[in-house]
Amino acid sequence: MAKEVTKREENYSQWYNDLVVKADLAEQSAVRGCMVIKPYGYAIWEKMQSWTACSRKPV
Repeated sequence: MAKEVTKREENYSQWYNDLVVKADLAEQSAVRGCMVIKPYGYAIWEKMQSWTACSRKPV
């Protein structure tokens, strides 16, 4: 069975990583401390970046 998600109040960093893995947006890599972002996870990342870049443009 899949690992349960850590409570956010207990360990925020682990909670975030658990959510990303459980949502199948990324997976652990062979390199310690690194994750491989899957294509749909990367698409979400690009949308977030474009949204924040637009919100920071001067008027």
